[in-house]
Amino acid sequence: MNTLATPGATRTTCPYCGVGCGVVATPRPDGTVAIAGDETHPANFGRLCSKGSALAETLVPDRRLLHPQIGGERASWDAALDTVAARFAETIRDHGPDSVALYVSGQILTEDYYVANKLMKGFVGSANIDTNSRLCMASSVAGHKRTFGSDTVPGTYEDLEEADLLVLVGSNLAWCHPVLFQRVQAARARRPQMRLVVIDPRETASAREADLHLPIRADGDTALFLGALAAIEAAGAIDRAYTQAHTEGLDAALEAARPFADLDRLAEATGLDTDKLAAFLDLYAHTDKTVTVYSQGVNQSAGGTDKVSAILNCHLATGRIGKSGTGPFSVTGQPNAMGGREVGGLANQLAAHMDLGNLAHADVVRRFWNAPSVAQTPGLKAVDLFQAVADGRVRALWIMGTNPVDSLPQADGVAEALRRCPFVVVSDVVTDTDTMPFAHVALPSAAWGEKDGTVTNSERRISRQRGYLALPGDARPDWWQIQEIAKRMGFAKGFDFANAAAIFREHAALSAFENEGTRDFDIGALKTLDDAAYEALAPVQWPMPAGAAPTTRFFADGRFFTPSGRAKLLAVAPAEAPALTAERPFVLNTGRIRDQWHTMTRTGRSPRLSAHLAEPFCEIHPADAERLGIAEADLVSLSTDHGGATLRALLTPRVAPGTLFAPMHWTGQFSGAARVNALVPARTDPISGQPASKAAPAALRRVSAEWYGFAVSRAEPEAGDPLYWAKARASGGWRLELAGNGTAPNPHALLSLDPAADLLDYTDRTGQRRLAAFDADGRLLAALWLSPEPVAVSRAFAVSLLDAPAFEPQARARILAGRAGTERPDPGALVCSCFGVGANDIRRAVGGGCASVAAIGQSLRAGTNCGSCRTEIQGLIDAERRVLEPS
Repeated sequence: MNTLATPGATRTTCPYCGVGCGVVATPRPDGTVAIAGDETHPANFGRLCSKGSALAETLVPDRRLLHPQIGGERASWDAALDTVAARFAETIRDHGPDSVALYVSGQILTEDYYVANKLMKGFVGSANIDTNSRLCMASSVAGHKRTFGSDTVPGTYEDLEEADLLVLVGSNLAWCHPVLFQRVQAARARRPQMRLVVIDPRETASAREADLHLPIRADGDTALFLGALAAIEAAGAIDRAYTQAHTEGLDAALEAARPFADLDRLAEATGLDTDKLAAFLDLYAHTDKTVTVYSQGVNQSAGGTDKVSAILNCHLATGRIGKSGTGPFSVTGQPNAMGGREVGGLANQLAAHMDLGNLAHADVVRRFWNAPSVAQTPGLKAVDLFQAVADGRVRALWIMGTNPVDSLPQADGVAEALRRCPFVVVSDVVTDTDTMPFAHVALPSAAWGEKDGTVTNSERRISRQRGYLALPGDARPDWWQIQEIAKRMGFAKGFDFANAAAIFREHAALSAFENEGTRDFDIGALKTLDDAAYEALAPVQWPMPAGAAPTTRFFADGRFFTPSGRAKLLAVAPAEAPALTAERPFVLNTGRIRDQWHTMTRTGRSPRLSAHLAEPFCEIHPADAERLGIAEADLVSLSTDHGGATLRALLTPRVAPGTLFAPMHWTGQFSGAARVNALVPARTDPISGQPASKAAPAALRRVSAEWYGFAVSRAEPEAGDPLYWAKARASGGWRLELAGNGTAPNPHALLSLDPAADLLDYTDRTGQRRLAAFDADGRLLAALWLSPEPVAVSRAFAVSLLDAPAFEPQARARILAGRAGTERPDPGALVCSCFGVGANDIRRAVGGGCASVAAIGQSLRAGTNCGSCRTEIQGLIDAERRVLEPS
């Protein structure tokens, strides 16, 4: 496979979710980059989601960390590296190897991960290196290992397409893995008999496409799959020949499941009605070709490992594993969560899927690395790691490619821990994260489009990320930074890699070293790649042992990686429901939205991605809202025992009464009080260490404000510290929501207005103030609307003014009205990010005769790329037709 798709183009891999889509990037003469899907890549076949399509918009140079810094001041690489190496060495000398730690990320490449783990686990001699992947898939790892004996995802994406029954559990695949969901939807169109069941407390975009949606209560999943196993037994669907030959523990697992054969008991444990339960159990017990896809809704739980085991039990009991169209399937959240697992990125793993605590594995790694001191015991998992930072056990910490001040539970406590830590290093691409202010040393890393290496997607497919942009300033790859520190700490012999290809060769060689089929991860066939072959490497799926034909699916032969060679079914028990109180009567569920990614350090730079849902919000059931006096678009205060947030109310029956949903993306960079992970307790699964981010007891109340505001500005506004603010990038500038008590903000300070600007300023008797500022050419610099009530201004129209040409004096007054005239139709709230199509555009098309999603696509192109907006389009069509054709 050639690196170049066309002259000047580079084949690389998307840096977002675990689907692992191929991307073709083509730099243009003007410095911009054209982004397209790679039609030859077997993950996406040319499709990209809204985030992938907008990658070029995130390659902006503003706020880029370009040079090393010590104490916030620019420094040379030698000074910065010497400082880091000396402080780590001194800390180890004075307090032991476990007094230092690394916290890394599924955003870094496998080669970076490999070098980091080699340094910590082989040469420092501590396993205190963990990753933000702990927050998304550690329960899946733990479940795989105790059942299969290895962290193995058995199947492939093709299995999702070939199944007759696809079950999504705690996975909003339509929004979080949209390209994979479109593959599923295409398969359903080809085979109408295929059934889709979605198990999720919320009516998500995925649920609205399902044949059956089970709105399960929080943490009811284990009980549901215990009931499923009992139903499988009752239906006579257990594959006795398979279980006798290839499994152990079936009898105990069945004994634990039988109490949930009672439909009423199961309904009580899951919060589901018996009719829906019966329909699901019948499908699940009687459909041979079944795939169960699970994600954060399963993993992010204090009982996450048991949830995974309950799912695996069902597949093993029926023999629905290792065959086409069958199997449990964990979809990862990050682009290289799987690659990190391959190299031992978690604190309880060794490289090449070997186990910490296994003396034989430790000896294999020690001899291969010629390492002085391979870690013998697991290190601190993410939540425990930052607690150790807080209490002084960890005194030197290196954070790489992640933003824990926003992403970890009890995030305010994480910030306080970093404030106390004697020495913090942060390697990152940008300066504007909430973690960066705590860095004693900041190191500039290579960004996507600049760095070179590999990532592994959810189906075990290794793909190349290739650099096609020059490194700006002093930015360097993460692996280079780690290697230079290792050399300065006296470990030069183990860290003499010339490039990423050399690291990959060693990684591949270790996977095969003394393996002989005893470990699942083996890519020995790639250990002899020279630099040119590595550069041209096409996407490949492991295992790839040297001298053997590659296989795409594990466990077809019924052989597992446990000591007995048999898979272990586990007897598990349901998790306890969240402990609600009169003070905390709601269950808070946190998660992702369609067009944002993690803590918005990348997607927050794209005006297009910020337009879909531009403010932090809380989904509330209308009945709860009415009881609490909360109206649509009110501000609400959300609080737990650990923190609070002020968010916009979104009233919707998509959430059940008594439950709330709030996205976890917003940071202190984009809003004044919306760091939702500050509310999440640091409660973890006792086996996996993964935080429980889906079921926090919470309180909710309406927030009153004396004034509300909305502004658009070509310059970034300075919100100050009102009761509420939230800003987002917009085409041509910024947009800002704000509210407060007391005196309204000074527009000149808020918008950084040029004193020479031409102002149009109007205040009426009701207290509404409207202001517009123009430059000398008549272009809009900024506009502000202030009101005693929430501002009734078309946001899409107001934002469009920033890109408008000069306004004649007679046209300027229309701006203050905040509504489009006939000459500028208001597109409405953004629905399709890929093609910039708004809700009003779609309504007008429906009025013009477009009666289906396909017709909208033909007319406006909306929904024809990643497809993640199709459910919203259908909802608008249905609503508009009800208006046009009343009953």
